[in-house]
Amino acid sequence: MYTIIRSILFWFSPEKVHYFSMNWLKYACNIGIVKTIIQHQFQPNNTSIQQELFGLNFKNPVGLGAGFDKNAKYLNELEALGFGFVEIGTVTPKPQIGNDLPRLFRLPKDRALINRMGFNNDGVAVIKNRLSQWKKRNSSLIIGGNIGKNKVTENDDAWKDYEICFTELFDVVDYFVVNVSSPNTPGLRALQEKDSLRKILGNLQRINQSKQQPKPLLLKIAPDLTTEQLNDIVDLAFEVQLDGLVATNTTIDRSNLKTTKSTVEAIGMGGLSGKPVQKRSTKVVAYLAEKTNGKIPIIASGGIETGVDAKEKLQAGASLVQVWTGFVYQGPAIVKNICNYLVN
Repeated sequence: MYTIIRSILFWFSPEKVHYFSMNWLKYACNIGIVKTIIQHQFQPNNTSIQQELFGLNFKNPVGLGAGFDKNAKYLNELEALGFGFVEIGTVTPKPQIGNDLPRLFRLPKDRALINRMGFNNDGVAVIKNRLSQWKKRNSSLIIGGNIGKNKVTENDDAWKDYEICFTELFDVVDYFVVNVSSPNTPGLRALQEKDSLRKILGNLQRINQSKQQPKPLLLKIAPDLTTEQLNDIVDLAFEVQLDGLVATNTTIDRSNLKTTKSTVEAIGMGGLSGKPVQKRSTKVVAYLAEKTNGKIPIIASGGIETGVDAKEKLQAGASLVQVWTGFVYQGPAIVKNICNYLVN
């Protein structure tokens, strides 16, 4: 059924379809009996795959990566679809509209997306208020806060933006992910260099450890890092006592695509996600797991659509997995299908 629906939706703008679909789901979930049917249809019901990590109880290991629900508007609906955790954001101190349209593109032959959204979000104050209202529901859904810097903020001052977001969201999210790996904010990936990262992460960890109950602090990295850069990430993770790593973000690599070169060139800049990232992201997960001796938990992301894909990441050393592009291609049953496979 979803294959038919998807073929129709793919005739329209990806970004418009995204909001149309999620707003329709929001409307449906506001009707009690319809929400119950959706939950019955799509939520995994096996408790054997619960995961205890970072001192948090994840009802299942399948989460939704950052960038899907940037503004924490669809948590009720995503919970109904069975996600074990949802990462909101990327959140910046000030609201920003992001890059010019169009900025989201499908590559169906590759089961991939290219995006250059540019951290479009409502800003930390609005999102904090929205999450405060959500917290009153006493939901068991784990919420991660993915934080970044505004486009107009110079890299030398980037640490201030991360501090603002961390401080403002501290009481309304369950864990934090520092995003310095998106290719869609000019100069952002330069912050993955060791000295720049140390300034950002060290400052956040000092604030974090001053709290009565510190929050898990994670770093999201790109799949395009060299071995030397990955080694620096590992060294720094131990130095500042990071709680985990998210591997990986989108790639700027365009090699070995099935989509024609002219089509890809016409799309232009942006981060590539989905199946083309799968092998590289798994290699990064395996390398990080080996270099850290499994002492720093990893959330794996990149090309996950099925239970087989998720198992590949878990066997490589990940503790949890995230989907995003796979959700677009597989539809609302993706969490239940993956969880059922992992159980069986």
